[in-house]
Amino acid sequence: VQLQASGGGLVQPGGSLRLSCTASGFTGLTFDDYAIGWFRQAPGKEREGVAFISTSGGAMRYAESAKGRFTISRDNTPNTVYLQMNSLKPEDTAVYYCAAAWVTLKTMMPRDADEYDYWGQGTQVTVSS
Repeated sequence: VQLQASGGGLVQPGGSLRLSCTASGFTGLTFDDYAIGWFRQAPGKEREGVAFISTSGGAMRYAESAKGRFTISRDNTPNTVYLQMNSLKPEDTAVYYCAAAWVTLKTMMPRDADEYDYWGQGTQVTVSS
């Protein structure tokens, strides 16, 4: 399974970006067997889970830092998950990674990065004036 994250860039404080994560290479299992998480890591900081979505997209979970500003969604037809980020702040600057976790229950959304099976390569988000 391969995950491809895209959509990062340089944006001014208060601006918006939409990240995409497209998955491919499934054998046996399918995209909707996996919960998806977005994580980020800033220089000198630990990796942080930002947003998570269940296999069907019916349930979402956000870090406190993302609540009210970020929205995670998924479209299982083109195997893509999105992270809409609004009201961006300089502290949102980081490399953002998407990850897929095979789950046994459709509502599961693991928060622990160690529970994720596949990772994308990351996309840089820089919030600066």
